[in-house]
Amino acid sequence: MEIDKTSFDHIMEEYILLDLDAVYGQVAIPPDEAFILSKLDTMNPVLTIGNNLKLIGEYEETIGTCLIFSEKEKALSSHEETGSTEANNSKNDGIVDPNTGSSKHIRPVTSLHKILKFRLLSEVDGLGSTEKPPDPTMEN
Repeated sequence: MEIDKTSFDHIMEEYILLDLDAVYGQVAIPPDEAFILSKLDTMNPVLTIGNNLKLIGEYEETIGTCLIFSEKEKALSSHEETGSTEANNSKNDGIVDPNTGSSKHIRPVTSLHKILKFRLLSEVDGLGSTEKPPDPTMEN
């Protein structure tokens, strides 16, 4: 009997967190801007955002396991009070307090072991920079 090997093809998925903290505040990235993530199999992947912004990445291993969660607004349902107040207060199930904030439903999505930290391409080894940094030993 021959086994169909195509049924055993497993797709290996690896999740990686893209960390853009180093460029936050330096450049404005529109929320719907197109991007290209290339050279993922190298030590320094490149993230191109739009037509003119290039970021260079560097992989970092996480210490332990990084857990990723998704968050959705939870629909609040009010409970119609029936019977005595003491009975309803003792149950405390489903009664919505109008003073509390909105409820969220959080569920685990995946875990990951790598973070890809990005910075501006011009910051890497002085690429794109024509200005020399000031010499700290020189006094004016």
